[in-house]
Amino acid sequence: MSDTNPAILKMPSAFLWGAATAAHQNEGGNSNNQWAAWEAQPGRIFGGGHAGQTTGWWNLESAAADFDRAAELGLNSLRLSVEWSRIEPAPGLFDQTALRHYAAMIGLLRARGLEPMVTLHHFTDPLWLTELGAWENPQVEDYFVRFVTRVVEALGDQVTLWCTINEPFVYAYMGFLDGGFPPGASSLTRMIGVLRRMLLAHGRAYRTIHRLQNNARVGAVHNMQVFLPANPARRTDRLATAATNQIANHSVLAAVTSGRLTPPLGVGQQVSYLMDSTDFIGLNHYSTSRVAFDPRQPGRLFTRQFFDPDVELSDITFNGQPYGEINPHSLYLALKELARYKKPIYITEHGLPDWDDDARPAFTAASLAEAWRAAQEGVDLRGYYHWTLVDNFEWAAGWSLKFGLIDFDPETGIRTPKTSAAVYSRIIQANGVPRSLLEKIVPEAAARYFT
Repeated sequence: MSDTNPAILKMPSAFLWGAATAAHQNEGGNSNNQWAAWEAQPGRIFGGGHAGQTTGWWNLESAAADFDRAAELGLNSLRLSVEWSRIEPAPGLFDQTALRHYAAMIGLLRARGLEPMVTLHHFTDPLWLTELGAWENPQVEDYFVRFVTRVVEALGDQVTLWCTINEPFVYAYMGFLDGGFPPGASSLTRMIGVLRRMLLAHGRAYRTIHRLQNNARVGAVHNMQVFLPANPARRTDRLATAATNQIANHSVLAAVTSGRLTPPLGVGQQVSYLMDSTDFIGLNHYSTSRVAFDPRQPGRLFTRQFFDPDVELSDITFNGQPYGEINPHSLYLALKELARYKKPIYITEHGLPDWDDDARPAFTAASLAEAWRAAQEGVDLRGYYHWTLVDNFEWAAGWSLKFGLIDFDPETGIRTPKTSAAVYSRIIQANGVPRSLLEKIVPEAAARYFT
């Protein structure tokens, strides 16, 4: 699986080393989507923040400067998204200037040796679509396919790696059950309907892209949380964990591989155009949760989730709770679980909110060692995209979470590379994790992998 070098945990020679980004979080000036409207409502964003100009990538000079920084780190790929509300500001009205702008951005990436991975929907909807009910409108699949067609026709000569919809489960859960994302609803029925429609739209988009572009590689991107039983010896905890895993993870993955709509999406119905509708699986992975059966929680399917009290926890989020466990091993667990679908895997997002960058360097190196281990055991791993390149606007958390390899001051626009950027760069240059690096910053991992 890997090149032989006893001093380096080597990845395959064609491995993609990248960073992941999203349009609304980086471009600035996106005022015509539902997130901009949400940010304008008091109390919706932690600290009263808003995306504003964020990292300013709609200015090509600003984008090019950050692409230069990515290339200097050694990245050979960058994941970014296109903003639907810029490209189709009104229903059926397509802005050719916006499409040419994205073509120029992608040209800047290619000029720097960065393979573009383009996401077609990353959490944001045009306001006109929101007014029509967005993903609760039965016609949204047609609208999305129309949009996808125009984008692929405009950019397909420069792009072969496509992601359809970023984290449909997160979009549906956070917006329609948890209420922390727009529209702020709390309805299991509405959530299931939105998730089902997004998956159907994914399937139609997959077929559309392949009809338009013979050499396209199209993937579904899923945020996979690892769930472990709070007490593995307790049957009720094991059953609660399995049910949670089915709903949050495998209902989505089964739909885009086998075409079957399993609970909560359905009871085994098969949709022909969803069958085998992903050329690769995009894995977004951040956290692990312990799951306990709890009869006092009927609204949460009689489950309670919590973090392992013996594991180090990450920075506090906008809700006053830690973002997650600092647990590199969970990436290995996620990859091994995905391997059952027998698809190539790109880690399309993985990172750690770390305000002072004291934990991220070791976390990144140890996590990539765990990814190497999964690859050695047969997981078809093709690339890794760190979330994210430059600190940006983190949705409902506003500016309170720092995921970037490069520090960003939203007041001044000043960028400063972090220690974690140097660590990631060293790994990229070696096309794997060097023993000397692990011995320096994660000695316990070095002892595990090098004997």
